[in-house]
Amino acid sequence: MIVGIGAAATVWFGARALGAPRWGAWLGVAAVYGAILGAKVVLPPQALLHDVIGGDLRSWLGLGVAVLAVLAYRAGLGWLRARAAPAPVAETNQDGPFSDAEIERYARHIVLREIGGVGQKRLKDAKVLVVGAGGLGSPALLYLAGAGVGTIGVIDDDTVALSNLARQVIHTDERSDMPKVFSAEIAMRALNPHVQVRPYNRKLDEDTAADLIADYDLVLDGTDNFATRALVNRACVATGTPLISGAITQWEGQLSLFDPSKGGPCYACLFPSEPADGLAPSCAEGGVAAPLPGVIGTMMALEAVKQITGAGTSLLGRLMLYDALSVETRVMKVKRDATCSVCKDV
Repeated sequence: MIVGIGAAATVWFGARALGAPRWGAWLGVAAVYGAILGAKVVLPPQALLHDVIGGDLRSWLGLGVAVLAVLAYRAGLGWLRARAAPAPVAETNQDGPFSDAEIERYARHIVLREIGGVGQKRLKDAKVLVVGAGGLGSPALLYLAGAGVGTIGVIDDDTVALSNLARQVIHTDERSDMPKVFSAEIAMRALNPHVQVRPYNRKLDEDTAADLIADYDLVLDGTDNFATRALVNRACVATGTPLISGAITQWEGQLSLFDPSKGGPCYACLFPSEPADGLAPSCAEGGVAAPLPGVIGTMMALEAVKQITGAGTSLLGRLMLYDALSVETRVMKVKRDATCSVCKDV
């Protein structure tokens, strides 16, 4: 049997020397062993190869069983050791509010003087609700997630359509017909697994708006109809929640921060009634340049970061107007209306 065992050992060590994995070396040994068993079964008793290989069929079968038993014992012992060993712990910064992965992720924020570690912690602790997961909501949601806002809610009752994809960059062709809030959730979780996403696949209504908004620190309104904008504004005024509102049409956009509790106007102070037909056409009616919602939606997210961290000067009491065709940006001062039916008692 020495010759047969020597052949198997030669195959094993040769395979390992050539860089083969352990399972590959054992496969070679199994091939040698199978050839030996085949020779013992097939060849006639008087064949010379029996003497060269040595041993009889029973001896080789016994050797195979013994080797398998040893290998099974080693495998079982390794399994028990693995179960007994403590689970590896991911490297984290246990002395601070961020894991090492989060510190690396938000490094460019943390080195900003106006944000720093304190501001990033405020972002992590913040809860922001985005109303609408369409053109404005798409970039806003992505950048809120990227910036590390800890809890992001998104409410929308629509589904992804092919006509959305030119400008609603949070969605993909593969997610057509999926509710927009779930499509947005997939994208945000893929971008940043450290944030919590709360999708609300329903329409915002008068009965639930205030209760929902009361659970958030800040609201971003990216809807495309006046009735919903007015509803969001009423709920924000009732709960004392700051509101960042953006709007777009064709080549133009606007943006402001509304917070009567801080002395600024509410949305109704500027727009107390629905505009006349044709004065503010929807995207479906008047069209919209595909990158325009990206410009305004991203600025909404930037204003949200500033509002949460206290960086810079906010748009409270100011209305930004953007004209993409002429590449002009204007900022107008706006005042609170003392007779406003929504916020006059605040």
